[in-house]
Amino acid sequence: MRFARFIHSGRLLEGKEENGNLIDSDGNSYSFESVTWLPPAEPSKIIGLVLNYRDHAKELGLAVSDDPVIFLKPPSSLIGNRGVIVYPRGVKFMHYEAELCAVIGTSAKKVKGGEALSYVRGFTIANDVTVRDFITNTFRPPVKAKGFDTFCPTGPYLVSPDEIGDVSDLKIETLVNGNIRQKGNTADMVHGVPKLIEYLSDFMTLLPGDMILTGTPEGISPINPGDKVEIEIENIGRLTNTVATE
Repeated sequence: MRFARFIHSGRLLEGKEENGNLIDSDGNSYSFESVTWLPPAEPSKIIGLVLNYRDHAKELGLAVSDDPVIFLKPPSSLIGNRGVIVYPRGVKFMHYEAELCAVIGTSAKKVKGGEALSYVRGFTIANDVTVRDFITNTFRPPVKAKGFDTFCPTGPYLVSPDEIGDVSDLKIETLVNGNIRQKGNTADMVHGVPKLIEYLSDFMTLLPGDMILTGTPEGISPINPGDKVEIEIENIGRLTNTVATE
């Protein structure tokens, strides 16, 4: 199922995509243009991965760690499909980062990798927007660089694992103003989704709705006010956002 959260006429609704429309639990149909899209989950925490693709590490001139290296994005950074990414004043280098996002469905603690995917409710698309100005060395946590309001667009759908199929082999593509900027495949992840869930749940409880952003492939580049950013992941959909000044 392709699940969505949205607002229509001031009401917060949940439903599914069907034949190019959104259908709520009462069977009412809404066009995509008539709703305000929301992130498809409400996480208590958003966990990001640093350098989880070797080609991305190479383009930054950094080494890949044997263990996952993580950071946290605040839930206040979330926006939905067609939402506006706000370009902070004084910033010089703001980048998109296209990422597969796993959303937890059942509380997970001390989960083994072989069971990990059974704790996932579904997958969505995330854009881990990052200001490179604030990342001056590998020892400074990228909290400010990645934590601004609007810096975590997600959506449009939360897609069930059985509908997606093998998440370890999905094409990822980013377009800016219609031009392809980034192309990759989840097959190139250093640490796959099962390992990430096993690693994280070993020391923290993953709660329903929690999001795990699994890293970005090579091909990052600046975005600026007025740009349209589209991220497409195979079998999930296309996340579209625009960039504007404060």
